[in-house]
Amino acid sequence: MAGLNGVHCSKQTIVPKPAIWHRTAVPYEPPPDLATLSLAEIAGLNAARKLPPVDQWDPKVSGDSLMTIRADGRWFHDGGEIRRPAMIRAFSVLLRRDAGGQHWLVTPFEKQAIAVEDAAFIATDVSQTGDALAFRLNTDEVVVAGADHPLTARGDAETPALYLAVRHGTEARINRSTWLQLVDLADTDLTVGSQGARFSLVPQ
Repeated sequence: MAGLNGVHCSKQTIVPKPAIWHRTAVPYEPPPDLATLSLAEIAGLNAARKLPPVDQWDPKVSGDSLMTIRADGRWFHDGGEIRRPAMIRAFSVLLRRDAGGQHWLVTPFEKQAIAVEDAAFIATDVSQTGDALAFRLNTDEVVVAGADHPLTARGDAETPALYLAVRHGTEARINRSTWLQLVDLADTDLTVGSQGARFSLVPQ
């Protein structure tokens, strides 16, 4: 029988968990309210997270994590929902998307495919700080839109879908309430500016 931790057991055998499951979730303190943060404070928070350099890792061993990120941002493993936010945050920093659109959980020693129905992250809030737009993701991290983190509109004018580049090819889907916040901030042509770059809220 297989449980959420990937341990397969019977009376005779116990198969160890894949190494990717041995990542330990560290104690986590949610960041302050997005609207109260300056760009310098956001940069400090992101620097303090010390994200692993998954773009520099090229493991030769690969497999299937049996994990899925649903379109609504929920994570599942082998059909069961992962409900611990700390575990989701720990896995999310290992995400990478390749040129073919496949998402991977990557460590120095192995990579495991993960199915993503839409985007790996959901942007749940936005705040205008000076000339920048800062987005809160469902993992509680903050990403500032700009040349390195562009906004891309897909879909059509009737049902636009807006995405924010996060890192290593992954994206965050802008949820409906956050998109409406952006509409309030937009110019009459439904474009917004952030760090010197301009982005359309609807497909061109």
